[in-house]
Amino acid sequence: MALSIFIFSIRDKAPELVKYGYPGVFLFTFLSFATVFLPAPGVLIVFAMGALLNPLYVALVAGAGAAMGELTGYLVGFGSQPVVKRVNMYQRMVEWVKKYGTLSVIVLSAIPNPFFDLTGAAAGALRMPVLKFLFSTWIGETIKMLVFAYAGGYMKLLFG
Repeated sequence: MALSIFIFSIRDKAPELVKYGYPGVFLFTFLSFATVFLPAPGVLIVFAMGALLNPLYVALVAGAGAAMGELTGYLVGFGSQPVVKRVNMYQRMVEWVKKYGTLSVIVLSAIPNPFFDLTGAAAGALRMPVLKFLFSTWIGETIKMLVFAYAGGYMKLLFG
């Protein structure tokens, strides 16, 4: 919770964060996506950084940071399955991960949605290999980050 509050409190400082470059993008998205079941404005920073840095590199680095941050949801499922078992949406995610495997992880991480932590928990509970989960999540997150980073770059072109 404190992590979400901190990240939300520095959202207006994107132009100042550009001095940290791509490592800063990685760190910020890692921290934003490491929050479990609490939204953090990671994609907003990616949008802003896409206007200030190369959007392709922003997306690749942000996708990696987000994938690493999503390990928290995976670990919740791996270690504490009974905690999330009571959530109805979790059961749906378990079914999708069982049925579609890595494709479900890629698609659900590519779509901005608050349920991906449950997908990660389902993947962890089903003992999906961690590297398979990370790679699938990176692909999906990078697709999402490409959209946000290029949208930020496009907005800069429109509004200077």
